[in-house]
Amino acid sequence: MKLSLNGIKNKSDWEATNITLPGYDVEAAAEKAKAAPRWAHFGIGNIFRIFIGGIADGMLENGDLDTALTCVETFDYDVVDKIYRPFDNLGLSVILHTDGTRDCKVLGSFGEAIKAQSSDPALWTRLKEIFSAPSLQMVSFTITEKGYALTTSSGSYLPYVEADIENGPDKAVGAMGVLTAMLLARYQNGRAPLALVSMDNCSKNGSLLRSSVLTMAEEWKKKGYVDEDFFAYVSDESIVSFPWTMIDKITPRPNPDIAADLKALGVEDMDPVETSKRTYIAPFINGEDPQYLVIEDSFPNGRPPLEKGKGVYLGSRDTVNKSERMKVTALLNPVHSAVGPFGVLLGEEYFADMINRDAKLMKLAKSVCYDEGFPMVESPEIIDPKAFADELFNLRFVNEYLLDTNLRLCTDESQGLGIRFGETIKAYTAKYGSAEQLIAIPLGIAGWLRYVLAVDDAGNTYTLAPDPLAGEIADALKDVEIGKPETLKDQLKPILSNEKIFFTNLYENGVGEKIEGLFREMIAGQGAVRATIDKYM
Repeated sequence: MKLSLNGIKNKSDWEATNITLPGYDVEAAAEKAKAAPRWAHFGIGNIFRIFIGGIADGMLENGDLDTALTCVETFDYDVVDKIYRPFDNLGLSVILHTDGTRDCKVLGSFGEAIKAQSSDPALWTRLKEIFSAPSLQMVSFTITEKGYALTTSSGSYLPYVEADIENGPDKAVGAMGVLTAMLLARYQNGRAPLALVSMDNCSKNGSLLRSSVLTMAEEWKKKGYVDEDFFAYVSDESIVSFPWTMIDKITPRPNPDIAADLKALGVEDMDPVETSKRTYIAPFINGEDPQYLVIEDSFPNGRPPLEKGKGVYLGSRDTVNKSERMKVTALLNPVHSAVGPFGVLLGEEYFADMINRDAKLMKLAKSVCYDEGFPMVESPEIIDPKAFADELFNLRFVNEYLLDTNLRLCTDESQGLGIRFGETIKAYTAKYGSAEQLIAIPLGIAGWLRYVLAVDDAGNTYTLAPDPLAGEIADALKDVEIGKPETLKDQLKPILSNEKIFFTNLYENGVGEKIEGLFREMIAGQGAVRATIDKYM
């Protein structure tokens, strides 16, 4: 069986494998998306395909939507060439339940896949056509936190951003440059309203996206590429809105065992691939069943009936903010960020398997969540924080069938330290004058810094997960030697005091010295990481 438009016409073969096929006209939905795009998305990897694509697929199934998604890739063009085009833009969703059962479904919600490639005139023209369409109501984003970044930790523009500023809209390469160039095309072709909806795990993600767009627009205005009226257009949130969101669905890398199982059922060409940009992706997407997407209801050009999608909630900006803070800064993401690096250091591959067996790391996870994060949570009301936390530990974190790796959890961690730890540290300082009472969060930060040394607790080396600052921080710590704690002098001070990383100076919050001390204990020698965890947990 082939995952293709012709392949899924052999319905009896698929039904025999218990793989559900789309109950709607996939090709008709795709044609509508090409003729009158309604919902475009930037960043078309795993989380988009199983979550956003799954929501759209469910809405198409129920008749709440008749137009497929327009899929735009700004970073890794291999994803289009290797995962979308060979499979006629179809995907195969594999939901992994805690009891070991699976739900498999072919997703037909991906109408058009396009590379945002300014060097290709045809692709660039097509992207402008999409953005110029009055029918386009929303553009959503899962480009990771670093996709919105314009500057280095020192505040200077990243090289590709500097190039985008100098070269202007029609030579844009970076995601924010491409987006701002497309907004210019929309402005030049009728000035229709639009909602730009970040769905990344960023605090106040809509504001982050808006700031990056306005920065690009301002820089281009200085260079004479755009005029003041365009800047006014993208600045007016009654015309171009930037709703805040909170997104939550654990989506690990595609598991080769699932690929083998699918092939055993007769589904062809399911092997995962690693692209030139180190994206690990497959024709199928595996993830958990629980999912949450809370969206600020701010859509100046109308919107699809998003509230009818599975796990989708519409509300005010305040509701989104409280939901996001609950999840990203307190209950879920800080646990991954605190515990995942220790898993790598201890030679443990899978997160769930590890915390199910390791009582100390489970205690660390619960301490980060319940003891230190939970007291700073303000209920968003639409989701009960205690129920959310309990679901994490009773159903989600412990799901060994997800096979979520500790190394994946370390990906881009430097970009989330401020959001996932700094915000809670600041909240404690605001309430108590200091955050010195914390121990689990400082231990997690120290663990990540120890992870960056790329030598595990047994003395074995490993390759760090992709992270834009890991190399810079590793270089700052290059003189630190495991087994020689005296080699730690002042190397951590510029890192722990960097407000661009932590959103605060950790020394001013009473935890900088504590983190230094924990880190020093972890570099005492082989086995020191384990000993430090056992000592404090």
